Amino acid sequence: MTTNPRDHWEAVWRERSPETLSWHQDHAERSLALITERVAADAAIIDVGGGDSPLAGDLLRAGYRDVSVLDISDAALTQGQHRLGPLAEQVSWIAADVTTYRPTRRYQLWHDRAVFHFLTALADQHCYAHTAAAAVASGGWLLVAGFAPDGPEQCSGLPVQRHTTESLTEALAPTFTLVDFTPERHLTPTGAEQSFLYATFRRR
Repeated sequence: MTTNPRDHWEAVWRERSPETLSWHQDHAERSLALITERVAADAAIIDVGGGDSPLAGDLLRAGYRDVSVLDISDAALTQGQHRLGPLAEQVSWIAADVTTYRPTRRYQLWHDRAVFHFLTALADQHCYAHTAAAAVASGGWLLVAGFAPDGPEQCSGLPVQRHTTESLTEALAPTFTLVDFTPERHLTPTGAEQSFLYATFRRR
């Protein structure tokens, strides 16, 4: 019996401490650097799958003023709000599945660290691309970070789709054009290394 994705992630966030999760970061340094290179502080930014990510707080402290966070898990969003404390009031929090979400506004930058690689079905990848196309303004940016070809085959008890720049480009075409990419070796809380690929796209 297949577990509903929302139920799976609710269980993950309710049963485990955030600091023990493999994707945990104290600060989203690589993501923040890529974002500050692309957009100014008045840009509208959405962090997809960023429920308890440190990125929203890092962006606010860097002077960004229009930050939204989307996550499938209410528990992850609640944890993220607790992490930020009073700063949480400056963030728009969105509980939704990215494959079915219908954006109500446009953003200058879409950021995703470790969501897309969980979409192993082509239909879900197509839905993701459709949502991103509807959410990102013309000329805007899409930053996707996920497991590289030599990364893990599973994460959090789920299979993942490891990607090359070619497979990412194919999945996000024709709306988005690859601009550049960079690898990263992420160190998990247990000390294991995971191979990530950060890819930056521009909306046509």
